[in-house]
Amino acid sequence: MKLNVVVLLLILLVSTATCCPPSDLRALLAFRSALHEPYLGIFNSWTGQDCCHNWYGVSCDAVTHRVADINLRGESEDPIFERAHRTGYMTGRISPAICDLSRLSAITIADWKGISGDIPKCITRLSFLRTIDLIGNQISGEIPNDIGRLNRLAVLNVADNRISGSIPKSLTNLSSLMHLDLRNNLISGVIPQDFGRLNMLSRALLSGNRITGRIPESLTKIYRLADVDLSGNQLYGTIPPSLGRMSVLATLNLDGNKISGEIPQTLMTSSVMNLNLSRNLLQGKIPEGFGPRSYFTVLDLSYNNLKGPIPSSISGASFIGHLDLSHNHLCGRIPEGSPFDHLEAASFMFNDCLCGKPLKACLKN
Repeated sequence: MKLNVVVLLLILLVSTATCCPPSDLRALLAFRSALHEPYLGIFNSWTGQDCCHNWYGVSCDAVTHRVADINLRGESEDPIFERAHRTGYMTGRISPAICDLSRLSAITIADWKGISGDIPKCITRLSFLRTIDLIGNQISGEIPNDIGRLNRLAVLNVADNRISGSIPKSLTNLSSLMHLDLRNNLISGVIPQDFGRLNMLSRALLSGNRITGRIPESLTKIYRLADVDLSGNQLYGTIPPSLGRMSVLATLNLDGNKISGEIPQTLMTSSVMNLNLSRNLLQGKIPEGFGPRSYFTVLDLSYNNLKGPIPSSISGASFIGHLDLSHNHLCGRIPEGSPFDHLEAASFMFNDCLCGKPLKACLKN
């Protein structure tokens, strides 16, 4: 009899030790109560006392049994979406109760389309956070001012929301940040001058906002930076020539700003393969200097104030997939051969006096 009691007590102790603690359970239930998901039953599994097992989107640390990951995506290949034949829709807000999950390393509450309210300011207390992914909602307010406290944060994605205010100065303290996505919000102000302190950053996606000022020179010091999208803002000033000297930069998208001056020659032989400078106020000539190192999947210089001829050296580029020089003030004969032999007239339309295939023939002198 005594042996049976001991065994029972051991079973109870083990089961208790492998459950999430009551504090995490309370925090999750408070978090759930602030959200409404009417179609898929995402939260139907959130029952019982053990949030570490079979709670949809919740993962716990194998050793501490503390909640480590909330992963709720409104667009997923999970069977729950396939059975419903629809994407997710959720309303409500992100409750500050999430900040009571003190061992949380990842928060993904993405693509639910209807979640609103602010990002809880207390989120900056979660010192273990490595991922904040809130893309595709209706979240408003500002990025918390002291976001820079999260020194483990590697991913900050709040794209496709209604975030306003400026980029917090403390953001440049995020020494582990690798992926920054602020696209399609209402963010204003300037890019911090010390943006280059983000020396682990590989993607800086800030397009579709109201950001003003100049492209900070310090950005060009980020060795790992491969993808920069600043399009659809109100940036002005010139393009730093040092952008063309960045060793791994593959995508540079600056279209739809108020950038002026000339195109740096360094960009013509850089590592950049997708270069979009369209819809700005760029002047001068298209730089010479194309050569074997010039490899462009996209080269879009349309809707600027560029003048002069198309440089003959462009035929020396190793590859140009898509070229758009339309809506400028270019003049002269379109070079023959690659890449011009596969381009359509739309790539050259609305210039001052370009001629030759695929446009009309040039007049003979």
